[in-house]
Parts: sequence; structure tokens; C-alpha cells
Amino acid sequence: MSPRPAIPRRARQHPRLRIVFAGAAACLAALAPAVTGTAATAAVGTDDATLQRQLDRLVRESGGPPGAIAVLRSGNDTRVLRAGVADLATGRAPRRDDHMRIASTAKAFSGAVALSLVDRGALGLDDTLRERLPRLPAAWGSVTLRQLLNHTSGLPDYTSDAGFLEVVTADPRHHFDSRRLLDYVADEPLRFTPGSTYEYSNSDNIAVALMAEAVTHKPYERLLSELVYGPLGLRATSLPQGYLIPEPYLHGYDMNDPGSPEDVSEVLSASGVWASGGIVSTPADMTRFVRGYAGGALYGGDVLREQRRWIAGASEPAGPGRNTAGLGIFRYSTRCGVVLGHTGNFPGYTQLVAATPDGRRSLTFSITRQTNASLDAARLERLRAVQENFVCALLR
Repeated sequence: MSPRPAIPRRARQHPRLRIVFAGAAACLAALAPAVTGTAATAAVGTDDATLQRQLDRLVRESGGPPGAIAVLRSGNDTRVLRAGVADLATGRAPRRDDHMRIASTAKAFSGAVALSLVDRGALGLDDTLRERLPRLPAAWGSVTLRQLLNHTSGLPDYTSDAGFLEVVTADPRHHFDSRRLLDYVADEPLRFTPGSTYEYSNSDNIAVALMAEAVTHKPYERLLSELVYGPLGLRATSLPQGYLIPEPYLHGYDMNDPGSPEDVSEVLSASGVWASGGIVSTPADMTRFVRGYAGGALYGGDVLREQRRWIAGASEPAGPGRNTAGLGIFRYSTRCGVVLGHTGNFPGYTQLVAATPDGRRSLTFSITRQTNASLDAARLERLRAVQENFVCALLR
């Protein structure tokens, strides 16, 4: 791996860094009116030329992402559409084997680990924090694995904690003890009675990973390798602790000043998001992952039925169409049909991975700019409309 230049001073004190951590909680209320549909979803052409024009338009608009890549796969047929560049410094085009931060789509990986362990009988969906993680606050004890996976736990979100944000703001590359992230909110009560309300929380997936470690006595990183990477043939996916991204990679940018894009690809340490959003992968690997994960390749029918017990709730940012939440997965009901998957956003990156329930058709859609309702609600709605058109192309 080649040496990296020192992080620019402006990036070290970047005012937008708070968004990636505080955004999940802050955006929830703003997303409420958006989860029942997608703006601008009038039927349009879904041929490749039309989709390419839409992708080009996303990149060309003021403040748009410098790069975008979408991989559509149907059976053995793969189509790749791309726009803009992977790196403004070199001008090269995005590629399927470029590494990238997958943001909260990493939560689907923790879902895959947990549900695989449920399938093996090592964990139960009704296992509680009191039973599996007695060191956590007694007030959280009744929370179950099921509630963690569908974001109805009530756990306070550690990424909104003032102490956590103070550390990140002072040193974005600070190395956290990932297994102690929940300590930031250990003095806080549950936000609501577990199971009573949907509220997206980054704390949920930290607790899921800790439960998996507790019952297997193996590091979460090893569980990912044994239960997910290996079975699905992922060759370029990892969960780092630092801030570097393996080369080649899609460079992510802050576009707050469109005239002066700032490369924020390696601004933040992945240790501060860990099982909630720290994984690095490629469009090619994410295609393999979502086809297997959404299609139920990792566990049996009983677990799959539990995973697909849908409740009201949207991913963050909201995905195309109407969103509902399952266990570590979301259902996106579009005007053309249903796909299952997950979204995510992180400084420099916004992600959507989705597949049909049988896993035979999939879409991986990545842009190199963070986009969510808190940063720019109108831009998010335009993005969701384009994503829905890509889903329609996938399902046609």
C-alpha cells in the first residue's frame, strides 16, 4: 500500500463530520414524510441510454457527486453504468473492483452474522442483552436480538453522544476501542419501551456484533470471514480499524463548496463505527453479497421468514419507493416491484444495495458524495427517483 499524504488541516476540523454520526438520529424525523413514496416517480424510460443520462445528470448538477457507478445483474448478465470519475486528481473512471466505504450497508453484514448464528442454534432472536451481555446497563437488559436487528430496541445512539462527537471533532482519525463504543451512552436510559417504536440507531448493530462475539468467543471480524465473506465468495471486503482504504478506491468528496471539492475518503477512522458502518468493499463484492443475503443463501427458511416480518421503518438514508424494515434488511416497494436491501451514507459516500427476494437480480448503486435528508433533502429525493428507475430497469 503506497504512503498517503497527511490529512489537510481543513479536513481535521471539518464542520460536516458531525453529519455521519449524528445524522441517523437527526434525519429520522425529516425522513418521515418520505418513506411512503419517492418524488418524481412518473414512469420514464429504463433503457440503458436513458439510465446513463440520469446518472450523468446526477454527476453534472451543482454539488453533485464527482463519481457514480451502478451494477445491475440479472442471472449471469451484468451491466455496469458509470459517470464522472473515481479520482478527481487522475480523472480515471469508476470500476467494479474499486474499494469504497459501504457505510450503513455494513449493518446488513451484522444481520448476516447474527442470523447465521440463529440458524445454527448459537443465538436466539429472543435472547436478551441481560443474558448475553450482562456487562451492559441493567436498564437495557430486556432488549432482544430481534429488536436490535429491526431497530426497535430503544438503545440510545452513541453516535449522537456529545462526548463521542467531541472526540471525533478533535481527532477524526482517533482510534476507538470498537467494543467499548456503547460506553458513551451507558449512563442513559432506553429511549422507549423495547419493541414499541421504530428508531434507527447505530448502537443496535454494535450490540449485535457483541452478542455474536459473546456466544462464539470469536472476534466479529473472524465471524464475518467465516459466515459471510467465505460462503458468498467476497474477496475484497474487510472491516479495518484505521482510516486507510485499500487501493484502488473510489475517492469520496465533500461537496459543500462545489468549486473546491475536498477528498474525505480517509478522513475518519473506521474504528468509531465498526459493525455499524466500518466495512470497506467493492461494487463487485457488494453485488455478490446482496444477491446471497437478500436471497436467503446464508440460512434456512425458518430464519428467512423471521427476517422478513416487515414493520414500519426506513433505512438511512431512505431507499427507493416505500420503505419497511425487517431484521437487518429493508423492503423497497417501488412502482415496478419489490427489492430487498440496505442503504448507507458516510462522508464522501452514499450506497444502495438491493436484490429481488430470490437473489437472482441485483443492483449496487454507489455515489461519491454523502447524501441524506439532513444535508440536502431535495437532492436525496432526486437520488431516490433515479434509484427507483434503476430498480425498474432491473425488474423489467
